[in-house]
Amino acid sequence: MHMAKEGKETRVILTKPLSIEEEEEAEQNDYSAPNPLQRILSLFAHVRPGSDLSRFQLPAAFNLPKSQLQCYGESIYCTSLNLLGSCNGGDSSLERFINVVAWTISTTRPALFGVAPYNPVLGETHHVSRSSLNVLLEQVSHHPPVSALHATDEKENIKIIWCNRPLPKFHGTSVEIQVLGERTLKLMNHGETYEMNCPNLIFRFVPIPEVDWVGKVRIRCKETGLLADLCYKGRSFLGFKGSRRSIKGKILDSSSSSSVLYDVDGHWDRSVAIKDKNNGSVRVIYDAKQVISGLQTPTLKTLENVWATEAASVWSDVSEALMRKEWDKASEAKRCIENAERKLLRERESSGQIWTPKHFTVSRTEQGTWDCRPLHQWVPSAPIIASQDN
Repeated sequence: MHMAKEGKETRVILTKPLSIEEEEEAEQNDYSAPNPLQRILSLFAHVRPGSDLSRFQLPAAFNLPKSQLQCYGESIYCTSLNLLGSCNGGDSSLERFINVVAWTISTTRPALFGVAPYNPVLGETHHVSRSSLNVLLEQVSHHPPVSALHATDEKENIKIIWCNRPLPKFHGTSVEIQVLGERTLKLMNHGETYEMNCPNLIFRFVPIPEVDWVGKVRIRCKETGLLADLCYKGRSFLGFKGSRRSIKGKILDSSSSSSVLYDVDGHWDRSVAIKDKNNGSVRVIYDAKQVISGLQTPTLKTLENVWATEAASVWSDVSEALMRKEWDKASEAKRCIENAERKLLRERESSGQIWTPKHFTVSRTEQGTWDCRPLHQWVPSAPIIASQDN
């Protein structure tokens, strides 16, 4: 489940990404301390419903052995099929749009109840390559937490930019994390730009402890006017299983009186199909077992080229302790990282120094959202390598 490399100054811990079948394995491994539900309810006993949890300090026993940056990155580079490259292959703008819809669904990944990734420290990075795709993330703000992603594939002439801010709120019987910010996917061979948002992640404590993706996702292409409205649904309150992880929606042509071209129906952890409104034909556009199963742990190509800010290095001591279930050691290692972060903040404040990201420019929009733009046109190849497509 992990590998460790040691050098004079750098250690790296890489963990297997969550996939459909690995979700059950991860639950069996149980990264969290015993009695997670009881401990979670105790943790939130004095938190008011409606509270913003952005500054909430989660004990190490509730952490997955990986950073949130790694989770964001895995949704882009960890696949068993190259759906991103397939977005270029459609013979028409409509076929390419359908491929983009399928790729968007593929970025929805399982999450585990009772555990969460580390909150990245300011300036933390995650840099991984898979074939000709290079992915770079940087934590560009700590309070509020904002992550920027830039992924490029020079062979396919594809670029992805994603600036997001998770906004977790406590609702008494659940915690819902709204993922603010849009992803932009550019197919430069076709002059097409696609924009899409993300569903929300909800942790329910009752009646059944579980975690699921819920909410509305809109995918649109500026140049063609094509639009998809998807609705992610969780299990109903009474616990009916059929509604869990379902996706329903429509693909429309907004340039033609918003006429519906296809109905979308399925489950993001199984399969999703579209139904042609003209002739009634149905075809599967996404099969989760083909795309997000059998995912392998990334490997380290060269230790000397790993940046000191790499997430898998920053959190290596914490991750190693968590995987050994050494809770006290994990807590102490995490405390050291957080204390070092606070010390750097105090030093910057006392000297009047303004921290700036290394790989992105960052600005706030009039609407209060964040806009992150990469400083370089192409992401360089990385020392951490994700497995090739099947």
